[in-house]
Amino acid sequence: MQLCSISESAQEKARSALIEIVSSVRYLAKQGLALRGHDNDDGNFKQHLDEKAENDPNLASWLQKYHSYTSPACQNELLMLMSNNLIRQITTEIHGLPVLQFSLIMDGTQDISGTEQVSICLRYVDDGLEPKEEFVGLYEASSTTGEHLFKIASDVLLRLDLPFSGLRGQTYDGAANMSGHLSGLQAQIRREQPLATFVHCGPHCVNLVTQAACTSTPVIRDALQWVHELGCLFAQSGKCKTIFKDICISKKGSFTSIKPLCATRWTVRTPAIRAVLTQYESILAALEEMASTNLTDSTASKANGLLDRLEKGNTILGLLLGQEILMMLEDLNLSLQARGKTISGILKAVEYTRQGFLSLRTNDSFMSIYGKAVKLVADLDLQPVHPPHVRMPSRKYGGPAKHHTPATPEEYFRVHFFSAIDTVITQLHDRFDQPSLENLNKLEELLLTGKTNDMVSLYPELDLQKMQIQLAMFKANHTYTFCKEAAQILRGMQPEVRGLFSQVETLVRLLIVVPVSSCEAERSFSALRRLKTWLRSTMTQLRLNSTAVCHVHRDRLKRLDKREIATVFIGTSERRVYIFGHY
Repeated sequence: MQLCSISESAQEKARSALIEIVSSVRYLAKQGLALRGHDNDDGNFKQHLDEKAENDPNLASWLQKYHSYTSPACQNELLMLMSNNLIRQITTEIHGLPVLQFSLIMDGTQDISGTEQVSICLRYVDDGLEPKEEFVGLYEASSTTGEHLFKIASDVLLRLDLPFSGLRGQTYDGAANMSGHLSGLQAQIRREQPLATFVHCGPHCVNLVTQAACTSTPVIRDALQWVHELGCLFAQSGKCKTIFKDICISKKGSFTSIKPLCATRWTVRTPAIRAVLTQYESILAALEEMASTNLTDSTASKANGLLDRLEKGNTILGLLLGQEILMMLEDLNLSLQARGKTISGILKAVEYTRQGFLSLRTNDSFMSIYGKAVKLVADLDLQPVHPPHVRMPSRKYGGPAKHHTPATPEEYFRVHFFSAIDTVITQLHDRFDQPSLENLNKLEELLLTGKTNDMVSLYPELDLQKMQIQLAMFKANHTYTFCKEAAQILRGMQPEVRGLFSQVETLVRLLIVVPVSSCEAERSFSALRRLKTWLRSTMTQLRLNSTAVCHVHRDRLKRLDKREIATVFIGTSERRVYIFGHY
């Protein structure tokens, strides 16, 4: 009995210490902090346990006796157990839905070590008819072909016990290996499951529209290029940045840094344009001082060249015209990045934006912007706005007819402004008029009008006869104009009444479950940048994936039962059962 009592007491102390170990691992994973430092003794994990052991003598003595349970192998095992528990919660929620419907979101990027990482997310509609997008892991890709990505997606769905029969949507960017109609990932998935509707990511489409608009006219294109060069100049030299900062503070009392423009993200350029326009006088003074001081030859000559360009009124006009177009497109881009967006909502938002650009395509709108540019040019004493010199074509090409030249600067730049707007309107129509959305449009028409069509027979979860009866009764008692309103009506019903419209709810779920953007996958890339840094570049794929799942799902991880994780950890070997016993 004495030996048994001593053994039970030692096991109780061991279980208490194990709970503290699990707690430390969970805390560091939740915060995205490194567990080890230069060596294990210098790491956050060891220091965190030592901090706890100062007020817990039992923990201190146990840690001195058992070193192996704080080793990197045990850390990886605990991280894997926690991440598996979180993924299991997500898949359990999906399997618990009235109808198994989910969508796939994938995107790829390279980590700090140059390894291709594929982020996979799932979208489903919960019991409250709210769409949820959940990150399920990062997976190393040895190849980025559509065939290899299809194998990765198939393997992940198989491991999560999610059959292709429940896949109803897929969203990727516009890369050929993802969205190619012959050998891309979406084409191979649709061969396996034709009902998996492919949607080209909405924010990516807006980014392409913005790029086309900004590069369609020289006045906007050149003005943005000078802003980029200005940001590069201030970024490459601390002395240049200090000169600019001191002048800004002396003139205005405040300072906003100017950074280079991202080469791929065209929908985040308005803040840079605004920073230049609000500090234009200070920028000119700083460039003039840089060009006359004893800087390096290349820096001084670059500052002189930028000064020459920024002293022209055409640059001011180009920035104002570009700002007017970019602001509307950036608002659309932000609107499409929310997790709860639906296909019908995105198409309505695009249509509103298109109508906004049509209203902007008037002479009054252009003259208002042109008047602001002329006033700002006069206030800053810059060169007046004037059209560039146009070389007259040879008579042998143009004939005896007189070549047309704009009579005034307004006439010349009005054409360029309208050309950029026309490009936006055309691109919005072309990018968002996707053939794959035709099925969803027909299904939404069925929900709104009650008129059945041939789409119902394609989906096994929809029953034509029940759908007709339930839709007629639903429309007779409720008024709605789009899918979200129908979902709100169903959400507010009592369970007994809601059960009468099971087919209507299935149809609403089908319309909501299809994602409109791959932003959730890109959000996981932000976590990847925080987790795998230059100082943590040797992290293994297993540790990276487990840590990323724990870090992204911090709210779920906070609610995770530490005793449950410890119980699974103990049950993996007889020696652990001997040391820790049972809870």
